[in-house]
Amino acid sequence: MEERPRCPYCNQEMKKWRTPPFSTWGTEFQWVCFNDHCPYYVRGWEHIMKTQGVKASYRHRLNPITGKGGPLPCWSEEAHKDQIIED
Repeated sequence: MEERPRCPYCNQEMKKWRTPPFSTWGTEFQWVCFNDHCPYYVRGWEHIMKTQGVKASYRHRLNPITGKGGPLPCWSEEAHKDQIIED
């Protein structure tokens, strides 16, 4: 089993998340923080509403090949959880 990275914002173990077909990330999965109390995710709701005028947030995502992180936009607490890959 590969070592799971920890979210730099909340230190929770990240989960494998199935990358959508036709994604430009070029990986089968991304590591994603699904902690609903993560400060990055929690702050995102206010930030997106203030800057974009829509109810949305983002979760921290990490590319397993490049090691680069970034946001995974989400529109609800349950968004993307159906694509978690359980080992």
